Amino acid sequence: MKFSENWLRELVDIPVDGAALVRKLTMSGLEVEEAVVLGAGLDGIVVGEIVSAERHPDADKLQVCRVDIGRGEPLQIVCGAPNARVGLKAPLATIGTTVGALTIKAAKLRGVESSGMLCSARELGLDADAGGLLELSADAVPGQALAAHLGLPDTMIELGLTPNRPDCLGLRGLAREVAAEFGTKTHLPAEELVPATHDGVLAVRLDAPRDCPLYCGRLLRGLDSNASSPAWLVERLRRSGLRPISALVDVTNYVMIETGQPLHAFDAGRVEGSIVVRRAAAGERLALLDERVVELADDVLVIADERKALALAGIMGGFESRVTTTTTDVFLEAAHFAPAAIGGRARRLGLHTDASHRFERGVDADLPRLAIERATALLLAIAGGSAGRVVEAVAAQYIPQRAPVRLRRARLERILGVSIDDAEVMRILAAIGAGAAATEQGWAITPPAARFDLAIEEDLIEEVARLHGYDNIPSRAPRGEISPPPVPEGRVAIAAMRDQLVARDYAEAITYAFVGGDLLETWGLTDGGIALANPISAELAVMRTSLLPGLVAALAANLARQQERVRLFEIGRRYIAGDPSPVETRRIAGVATGPAVATQWSEPARALDFFDIKGDVESLLALAGAASDDVAFRAGGPAWLHPGRSATVLRGEVVLGHVGALAPRLQKALDLGVDVYAFDLDVDGLAARTLPVAAALSRFPSVRRDLSFTLPATVAWAEVEEALRAAVGPLLVDVFVFDQYLGPNLGEGVKSLATGLILQDGSRTLTDQDADRCVALAVAALQTGYKAKLRG
Repeated sequence: MKFSENWLRELVDIPVDGAALVRKLTMSGLEVEEAVVLGAGLDGIVVGEIVSAERHPDADKLQVCRVDIGRGEPLQIVCGAPNARVGLKAPLATIGTTVGALTIKAAKLRGVESSGMLCSARELGLDADAGGLLELSADAVPGQALAAHLGLPDTMIELGLTPNRPDCLGLRGLAREVAAEFGTKTHLPAEELVPATHDGVLAVRLDAPRDCPLYCGRLLRGLDSNASSPAWLVERLRRSGLRPISALVDVTNYVMIETGQPLHAFDAGRVEGSIVVRRAAAGERLALLDERVVELADDVLVIADERKALALAGIMGGFESRVTTTTTDVFLEAAHFAPAAIGGRARRLGLHTDASHRFERGVDADLPRLAIERATALLLAIAGGSAGRVVEAVAAQYIPQRAPVRLRRARLERILGVSIDDAEVMRILAAIGAGAAATEQGWAITPPAARFDLAIEEDLIEEVARLHGYDNIPSRAPRGEISPPPVPEGRVAIAAMRDQLVARDYAEAITYAFVGGDLLETWGLTDGGIALANPISAELAVMRTSLLPGLVAALAANLARQQERVRLFEIGRRYIAGDPSPVETRRIAGVATGPAVATQWSEPARALDFFDIKGDVESLLALAGAASDDVAFRAGGPAWLHPGRSATVLRGEVVLGHVGALAPRLQKALDLGVDVYAFDLDVDGLAARTLPVAAALSRFPSVRRDLSFTLPATVAWAEVEEALRAAVGPLLVDVFVFDQYLGPNLGEGVKSLATGLILQDGSRTLTDQDADRCVALAVAALQTGYKAKLRG
């Protein structure tokens, strides 16, 4: 947002100089990015009018001009500017004047005397244009000081406004802001209604009222499209960063800068029938003002007539309906568009306009009528003509309404750490145009229509602090004791899980909570995905439904940087669509690839396998004191895991998550090139700790019996263990595998397991007969359930 300091000072009383104003704006949150002083050192530069121009006798590109500066005989000036012509009024630097580093002296150019220099805007430091002389308006008086004619010196100030302050994208809103900061008064242009002097109208129909709940239009007839914009208007546009084009366009731009409300002027002769505000048809094409032809999607809002689209609503006008030098009848538009209907559309089409910049952030719904009246008055004063009545189409139910927001006195003091008088609070709220009603605990505040950023109590507290002055709020160090939150004995702390994985050679990663929709499709994790309404980019368009896509992407980035052994974990939240609100669950996930152990001399290198990653998961379960008979790893898992090297992790009957190698299809789609293992577990289920219970150790010796048997290779050890424990009962205190054999001599689909059974009774010494009976029960269970055969 660029503007002229002099223009702002006309609209509001500012009791400080320019430097103090710049600091005040920045300290109040309206950061000044640049302040350029214009017109300093223009002494000796006056308005000159070229009364004759003849070709230089010895130079084709030079002209010998006679220039009237209102002081007797015209001066003879040799000039090479391409736009030098009879009747042109331009700045003239008289002899003795300093322009930049050059002091003007009487001189001869190719043998012809020159008594001064006609200047371009760039030479005077007023603009970057060096293509010719600075052309002054027709009302410039020869001999008048240029500074007086242009209203100089002045400062062009540029604000880096944050998206929550669209109210300051117009001088009226900025003037109110400055008045609130200094406690002064505004002097805004009077809101006068221009009476209709003809009966002509164009009807307006809202076919998309939710996107455009308010549309004002006015038909102006008999305008002089070749009328020149006055010097004061042209200069204010230039100092606002806009290029003057024609009176009809300049007025709409001027009113936009003054009020913050974008307007558009259509050539009324090119409009067929009524004005219709509607969504574009899919594939509809429109030629824009910049002569590009764009193809529109069906979510793009357009301004149309009965036959065709005329403009991109809130973004850019159309080429066919533009005003030209032959235009005499104009249809003037000022509308309120919902930010959601404009946001992202301009960027999608490769556009960024002053209008879209404002409408995407939100424009006060009270401005269209004010802006159209202001523009009408200016156009009639500059270009003549007559005005019809204002046509207003309204869908009141879709116009934003501001609900009261409570502001508690105690909350205000607690957040700011300082007590602010009620009178000062009321002054600040009144200054920003908010309505305030006293309540028992403070106030009920109705924010002004232009302040979309004031929605909750904390917004109002920030506003009070900002306008009271951050410098007036003392800095105090925090006081009091900071008590660590209690960690229930029945839960494992997150920090303990983190430490456990770090001890097992993992590094913690923090990935984005947003991922691309196409990435989730690759993983097959689109169910329950929550798409963002206005994402930063397509790669960050959906809330993550799992931590693993982001972690694997981080792992791939490390592999691309020559890191062969990578182990990463993350503790974070996933987001699943729910009714009525999304469901957030905390997960712990890890990914690993490369050698099982770092390169060293004492152990041979081997690749990471399923049992390594399973061991990492078991170490986390051990933190929670999970008993071996309470945890199961059931073969298989979701589609993103390898069907033969994966398992579902259960704790009792609860599924904690999954562990295993990524599916070959997924590894190929992600272009990993190596085997990657991963786990994804529910933190809450994992954190539930089984509290230890003291029990007496048996005074009697244990007995070990070993069994070697064959059974189908598809039978998992977890099933065998469960069957053995169920058959033998409490005397079986431990069971384990100490050997597994697969070979052609056993036959296809058969494996041999060697297991150890540890038997013990807490009340007596077991006899051989007791041990044999337990072995018999175990063998019977295996033979019955799994067709196992004892080996000799």
